[in-house]
Amino acid sequence: MYLSHSRKLVLLAVLVAGAALAIGGWPRLAARDNVAKQTEALSKPTVSVVMPTRAPAQQVLLLPGDIQAYQRAGIYARTSGYLRRWYADIGTHVKSGQLLAEIDAPEVDAQLEQARSDAAMAAANYQMAKVTADRWQDMLSKNAVSKQAAEENVSIMKAKQATLAAAQANVTRLEQLQSYEKVYAPFDGVITVRNVDNGALIDAGNSGPPAALFELAQTDRLRIFVNVPQDDAAYVAPGTAVQLSLSQYPGRTFQGTVARTAGAIDPRSRTLRVEVDMDNPDGTLLPGAFAQVSLSLSNATPGLSLPTNTLLFRPQGVQVAVVDASDVVRLRTVTLGRDFGTHVEICSGLQGSEQVIANPSDAISAGQAVRINRHPANQA
Repeated sequence: MYLSHSRKLVLLAVLVAGAALAIGGWPRLAARDNVAKQTEALSKPTVSVVMPTRAPAQQVLLLPGDIQAYQRAGIYARTSGYLRRWYADIGTHVKSGQLLAEIDAPEVDAQLEQARSDAAMAAANYQMAKVTADRWQDMLSKNAVSKQAAEENVSIMKAKQATLAAAQANVTRLEQLQSYEKVYAPFDGVITVRNVDNGALIDAGNSGPPAALFELAQTDRLRIFVNVPQDDAAYVAPGTAVQLSLSQYPGRTFQGTVARTAGAIDPRSRTLRVEVDMDNPDGTLLPGAFAQVSLSLSNATPGLSLPTNTLLFRPQGVQVAVVDASDVVRLRTVTLGRDFGTHVEICSGLQGSEQVIANPSDAISAGQAVRINRHPANQA
């Protein structure tokens, strides 16, 4: 079909206008499409996820410990006087029953002599009264004396017998008091304190609280006291293996075992008092020292382990945010177990196959759609 020149010009103008509109509108359409895609992407936050792992059955708990002597006692005088001589100075290793000191107590010695004389006199009076009573009893059997007179003599004999018993008891008391003039060690150990010198006045407490002559400590066996946090108290039992390390012995460890626990949580510190017994035959460890105690805790049924940065502390309890198969957030309430520092044990609330969000936002909520960052998250 033949087009006139004017129609050709009109058609050309229409084609030029359409091309101009297409060239100018295409970038706008592309930009609008990009904005829509970015808006959709921003509406779904990107999260990193971690998978729960099995918590270790064994855990080493490092705590400060207080080393003390297995036995420690102050040695006091039971009788007053003057110290004649001491036989053990600080650092002396002594045996049970070994003589430590002697005390001069002349007043006790004199009282004992007098008591023995009184006992001898009481014995003589009793013997005389007994002979008299026996004679009157014999005469009563022959009706030679009255019954009343015979009973009076028997009563006198019994009174003399009681006086003799009292005198003998006084002698026994003073003999025991005199035996305290010699001070003996009650158990094997080392003298850590000596508070007296020869000739010092010894007061057994007659004029106030007495002072200890010596302090004795058993150092060949030690007690180490450790305060275990409440969360770990259930895993500590008698027989648990223990290692000690001290700063003055770098690279060296000492072995011990848990002997007993307090059996109750201290309400002030919320810790369990644990006693570790350890042999110390060469005296390397000194009572009163500070030590680092490593407790090997065992759990027969360990739970799951998650990084601590996955936890959400909500009014409902401790929760974690998991992503389901539809990339939707679900909140799970969990029960915590042992604390491993950067990780924590999950005792209940998870099956082990969940994708748990790491570093979740405080505003995260159930039902929220998210995108998973497929790059592995740092679980440390």
